[in-house]
Amino acid sequence: MKTVDNIHVFVSAIEEATPLVKRFTLRRLTGEKLPSFSGGSHVTVVMRGGERTFRNPYSLLSSPRQTDSYEIAVRRDDRGRGGSTYMHSLVTVGTPLEISHPVNSFPLSKLARKQILIAGGIGITPIMAMIEDLSLGMVDWELHYSARGPDDTVFADRLSERHGDRVRLYETAFGQRIDFHKLVGQQPLGTHLYVCGPSLMILDAFAAAQAAGWPPSHLHAEQFRAPPTGEPFEVHLAQARKTMLVPADQTLLEAIEAAGIDAASLCRNGVCGRCELNVLQLDGELIHNDHFLTAKDRSSGTKIMPCVSRAKCRSLVLDR
Repeated sequence: MKTVDNIHVFVSAIEEATPLVKRFTLRRLTGEKLPSFSGGSHVTVVMRGGERTFRNPYSLLSSPRQTDSYEIAVRRDDRGRGGSTYMHSLVTVGTPLEISHPVNSFPLSKLARKQILIAGGIGITPIMAMIEDLSLGMVDWELHYSARGPDDTVFADRLSERHGDRVRLYETAFGQRIDFHKLVGQQPLGTHLYVCGPSLMILDAFAAAQAAGWPPSHLHAEQFRAPPTGEPFEVHLAQARKTMLVPADQTLLEAIEAAGIDAASLCRNGVCGRCELNVLQLDGELIHNDHFLTAKDRSSGTKIMPCVSRAKCRSLVLDR
């Protein structure tokens, strides 16, 4: 498959949305419009920092109808692998960056009778563009947005002003919680549920919907989180005949890319399955962190998603 070239952009504006979240506006260096996208899409931002290159996926929060620029929001995580710190500390207005073409692994269903959107904290970002799509149609929708307090409810005022009582805010610091069982129990048949936020929120929302008899096809979730770190290990690529060390704070996919190997990837979040590799030999165990492989695949020890998963071993041999 032919690799699609990255898009060269620059940062045209930066806004501090909260003490921990910055919103970045990206424009094409050539001045041309950016590719079209739909609500729920994300791009991978390439940040070249000396000896280290970061590739982090960020949801597009701007309107899909306005492609002269893209907007993303980045929450700083000083305990992460460095991508968000790079964006907050080193990126200024005018900084050139590279981004992938938009990818949507969290699309709205075109057949839904009603759309229920649930966001937790920074999980509001893909929901913003989804609301822009929904505001043009005739399908009923509502948003339930949960965060710790006022400093964490990114874009809450903007949403409430534009959409009124369709938007319901919950501040957990004041004991406000979404009652998922009540929420899903009062929806018409044909309603679809979309959740972007912490793992526990997704699990609770889905459990309530399943208990209420919702079909799995009506449940949708997305969660961008930094791949966990782990112990360093050695990997050998059989086809490329290359051996490299995967450091504790680098993903297996990043190590393969840093070695100059063109590796297929799309979501970089363990969801789409594009980067799946076959394991030929292993003298330890695989640490699976993806949402794609089946239980059977994982127990076989023959497959790995290098964008988020790693190995606890001395040596790993891949069919690449």
